[in-house]
Amino acid sequence: MSLGWKKAATGLVTAGLLVGSLAACSQERDSGSDGGDASAAPEETLVGISMPTKSLERWNRDGAHLDELLQGASYETTLQYADNKVDQQITQLENMINQGADVLVIAPIDGTTLGPVLEQAASQDITVIAYDRLINDSENVDYYATFDNYEVGKMQGEYIVEQLDLENAAGPFNLEPFAGSPDDNNAKFFFSGAWDVLKPFVDEGKLVVPSGKAPASNDDWQSIGIQGWGSDSAQAEMENRLNSFYGGGQQVDVILSPNDSLALGIAQALAGNGYAPGPDYPVLTGQDADLANVQNMLAGKQSMTVWKDTRTLGDQVAKMVGQIIEGDEVQVNDEETYDNGVKVVPTYLLPPVVVTPDTVESSLVDSEFYTADDLGL
Repeated sequence: MSLGWKKAATGLVTAGLLVGSLAACSQERDSGSDGGDASAAPEETLVGISMPTKSLERWNRDGAHLDELLQGASYETTLQYADNKVDQQITQLENMINQGADVLVIAPIDGTTLGPVLEQAASQDITVIAYDRLINDSENVDYYATFDNYEVGKMQGEYIVEQLDLENAAGPFNLEPFAGSPDDNNAKFFFSGAWDVLKPFVDEGKLVVPSGKAPASNDDWQSIGIQGWGSDSAQAEMENRLNSFYGGGQQVDVILSPNDSLALGIAQALAGNGYAPGPDYPVLTGQDADLANVQNMLAGKQSMTVWKDTRTLGDQVAKMVGQIIEGDEVQVNDEETYDNGVKVVPTYLLPPVVVTPDTVESSLVDSEFYTADDLGL
């Protein structure tokens, strides 16, 4: 696959990355906990990058892009993928610590399990950046970089409201909501953003959930969570709902899917139950702009995706690594929202973007995230 996002990576760190449209403030680092020696040459600095899995396209992109940026700035790096196994991620992090890492960039599999290994990192004065997913229950998380994940869900909910004209239509419309992996801290933000928009219409009766899987509140989101964000699991769950609750010609009108991995499985379940692209095809949301899902959008099998241009996240994290190593102030723009249970973690938030079939070319191709050939355009 030809991915245009790789083309301009090398050297961006040292050029001074300008990322995001959100106003940034700065965090002074504690001089007693510097992860690197400000006088050290870049090639003497080791940055450990821990990604959760290679089974999802987006993590391959994220890891490769950040690794390329840091190597382009002459930092030594070690990039590891943990195959969605918590013990494996912990072992990989321990190895990075033993190798003398100065900074750890961690996208956790389970954000509640890393406390002990982060204690080890703190004992070695290693700075920790949580990447995209917050690390919970540890004071040894120095920074967090992510997208505005509540806004992601809100965008999905608002898209559904617009497509069904819920403000004016009488309804009722059949809705099936899904949530992300129960061990992913981001999943609660995705669901809360969407459910805050949609639940009033559920309470009003314009949206009905034949399966009964409508959480009573945002706090109950894990009851419909799909472990590990698995496409196969989402497909099996959707097939079960269709087979159990949609007899007698009843049709599902809209499916809230928090990301593209789930949407891919849901689309397979719809196809297996006779749903075909056209005016009666359900509204189906997503997130990440994965290649297969963008192709599904163009084929009429998915309605939208929320695009988090992960190049900009990698750019921002690489910039933060440089600021840490040089002993400079680290830019953040949110010091209130992300409480990990022990501390509020200084955070840099990036803005997501809605992409529909009509805007695939202008958003994804013109930005060189994909080429036209990648998408068959």
